[in-house]
Amino acid sequence: MGKRFKILYDCDHCPAYCCSYPRIIVDSKDIRRIGRHFGLKAKQARKRFTKKGEEPGERILRHRRDETYGTACQFLDQESRMCTIYHARPEICRDYPGTETCGYYEFLTFERMLQEDDDFVPTAYNP
Repeated sequence: MGKRFKILYDCDHCPAYCCSYPRIIVDSKDIRRIGRHFGLKAKQARKRFTKKGEEPGERILRHRRDETYGTACQFLDQESRMCTIYHARPEICRDYPGTETCGYYEFLTFERMLQEDDDFVPTAYNP
């Protein structure tokens, strides 16, 4: 079992920045899990939900247009900013960020404090 630590961030107060990462890598176990979630065979899920990554044999989740970050994971609910396949999400999403702090959450909290706006979302994407 991995090291346990106190979590010092709250994903419920984040607009899902990690879902905008262009390479959300999935493995065959993740693809099978997502397939089961939708009642699909792994081959169907692989074709429907993933695409080739940068590295040989790498599969990554497909994205779609996102008002906040330009593009984001296809499984991100655009309104609630929550994962629509939370219980079937890939291992990389389950583990992220893998530390007690999240750099984006710290940045977000700091910017919201400076702007005196609890809903402010700092972005580099300008439509």
